[in-house]
Amino acid sequence: MVFDDVGIVAGTVNPREYRLRRCRSCQFVFVSNPWLEYGLIYSEDYYNGRGADTKLNYVEEVQHPTRTVRRYEWRGVLNRIRTLTPVTQQTKWLDYGCGTGGLVEYLRSQAVDAVGFEQGWCVELLKRNGTPTIDEADFERNGGRFDIVSGIEVIEHTPDPVAVLRSIRRLLKPGGLLFMTTGNAEPFHDRFTSWRYVTPEVHISYFEPSTLARALEAAEFKPIFPGYGPGWEDIIRYKLLMTLRRKWSSPPEAIVPWGLLARLVDSHLKLSAQPVGWALS
Repeated sequence: MVFDDVGIVAGTVNPREYRLRRCRSCQFVFVSNPWLEYGLIYSEDYYNGRGADTKLNYVEEVQHPTRTVRRYEWRGVLNRIRTLTPVTQQTKWLDYGCGTGGLVEYLRSQAVDAVGFEQGWCVELLKRNGTPTIDEADFERNGGRFDIVSGIEVIEHTPDPVAVLRSIRRLLKPGGLLFMTTGNAEPFHDRFTSWRYVTPEVHISYFEPSTLARALEAAEFKPIFPGYGPGWEDIIRYKLLMTLRRKWSSPPEAIVPWGLLARLVDSHLKLSAQPVGWALS
C-alpha cells in the first residue's frame, strides 16, 4: 500500500501534533501516531463533557432522557432502521459502543430487546443504572445472536476498523443488519485538516463511503447504500443542535423547519451516503 501525507493537526486535551495519512488506493485516512492511552482518553471527564469533545455530556443525557436533544438521534436511529428491517419485540439489538447507555434505554422504552457493549470508565455507570450489557467475555456465547447492531459514532474511534467490524459480524445472525453513523470524509477530501470532525485524540479513522464499503466487505458484510430517508431528519437535527451546544429540547427549536434544514445539511455533509452492512451467510 502507498500512503500520502494529509497534514498535521494539534490536539486539545493532549496538545501534541497528530499526523494524518491517506491510503492512495482506498482513501482511508487515519492518525498514524494515535494517542492510545484509553484510560486517560475515555475517562470520567470525557463522559461528563470535559474531554476531547466538550460539546458532549453523556452522563447528563442519561440523567435527563426526556429533555436531552440526544433523544432526537435515538428516535432517528430507530426510525431509520425500521425502514430497513423489521423491528419487533422479538428483535435482538446490540448497541456497540453504547457509551452511557442512552440509546439502549430509549430502545427498551420502545419495547425493543436491546443491550449495549462498552469498555472503560462508564461500564460501572451502566451497571449502577441497570442498563443491560454484554462484555467481550460474552462475545463467544453471543455469536450469531443479534438481528441488529448499531454503531453510532464508533468506528472512527478504532485503530483497526476491520477487526472491529469482524467482531460485530460474529455477533450478528446471517442476514442481520449493521447500521453505523460516522462522518463522511469525501466532501473534505482536498481540505481535510479544516474539517471540524477531525478531533485527533478520539477520531483516528476516517471514511469515504467507498472506503467504508470496502471495510465492510473485508469483514463479510454486503454493503448497500440506502441514502437519505426516514430517521435522518432527527439524526441531523441532533447533530446540528449539538454543534450549536444546545443540550435541551425547547419550544423555539421545535419550530425550526427541520425537514428542509436537514436535507440542506445532508446535501453538504453527505452523512446519509455512508453504507449499511448486511451480514453474509
